[in-house]
Amino acid sequence: MKALFALTTAALLAGCASTSTAPQRHAWITGLKPEKADTYRTLHANPWPGVNRMLKQCHIRNFSIHEREIDGKLYLFAYLEYTGKDFDADMRKMAADPETQRWWKETDPCQSPLPDAAAKGAIWADMNEVYYLP
Repeated sequence: MKALFALTTAALLAGCASTSTAPQRHAWITGLKPEKADTYRTLHANPWPGVNRMLKQCHIRNFSIHEREIDGKLYLFAYLEYTGKDFDADMRKMAADPETQRWWKETDPCQSPLPDAAAKGAIWADMNEVYYLP
């Protein structure tokens, strides 16, 4: 009986594992205005709880932002994993959230979009994945 239970449980778990999908990985880059860098760092050292909640409600996990200086200019690199089913719908949900909108009013002026993002009215420019080790 125990062997049958173990076999059935293993089969069910294997079936669940095979139907799950890997998260989508997204990465972006933007500039950081030197005169606003301390403000940006301070905001992200103390993120607003409602903004973090909305990120999680929109199926975002493993979200990080990194800073790098290149040739005297500051850049931000963002990475996240998306576990939902409709990325565009979840991003619209986030954009409609009043607290997230207030957050962006604080963070957006700190950033300096790359030319291709600015041409689209965006802050962050997409990055292409060239390697991944699961």
